[in-house]
Amino acid sequence: NYLSIKGTREVQELLGLGVFDFPKPIALIKLITNIITNDEDYILDLFSGSATTAHAVMRLNAEDGGRRSFIMVQLPEPCGEKSEAAQAGFQTICEIGKARIRRAGDQIRTEFPGACPDIGFRVFRVDEGCRKEVLYPPEEISQPLIGQTVSNIREDRTDLDLLYACLLDQGLGIHLPHTSQVIDGCTVHNVDNGALLACFNAKVPTTVVEHMAKEQPLRAVFRDSAFASDADKINVTEIFKNLSPDTQIKVI
Repeated sequence: NYLSIKGTREVQELLGLGVFDFPKPIALIKLITNIITNDEDYILDLFSGSATTAHAVMRLNAEDGGRRSFIMVQLPEPCGEKSEAAQAGFQTICEIGKARIRRAGDQIRTEFPGACPDIGFRVFRVDEGCRKEVLYPPEEISQPLIGQTVSNIREDRTDLDLLYACLLDQGLGIHLPHTSQVIDGCTVHNVDNGALLACFNAKVPTTVVEHMAKEQPLRAVFRDSAFASDADKINVTEIFKNLSPDTQIKVI
């Protein structure tokens, strides 16, 4: 009971109100993590709740210089309509966890200014794939349906959705460093310093393709709409063949 109350107070002090009842205390999770993991392990919490585990891992890294990483998994359970969390603007438990990780990271950076701990994190949610279902029996095909399948990518998908779908498809880690650069009006994504370069703009100009090829990435990805014609697609292949022959080119 004492531990539960302590964990509740820790969240109250961090977020300013009681948005989560009886979370585990940081000291307990930090102790367990320190005992059973090495300083570069991945710590997985399948019922992350208010993200105490993430908080504990970041603090432990700051204290001992470790490079542990955390993976938090939580269903987007809605907060009660009359709860303090809902009144504070949190719609789901996931939002509480994200807010806690951000504020805990800022607090740890302040408390350990010389340690420079990594407090960054990425948020993903499980959803349908980025590609539309385009396989229909002949009797279900209509003129409006044909118009909807001109593009094989769902309309609500962003560049980042496509990028991380490509990483999973290529067997690359979604934790890898990622930068973006705008070249001639097109956004070029660079994952892990050339492990994968991607541009998902429509009608990508030759200058952008040449820039990507000169980087000599291991993989290059484009959308099918990047090419106005088959001739343009062949041209891209030839550019890479001349400037970066070992690059694997993929069109989605």
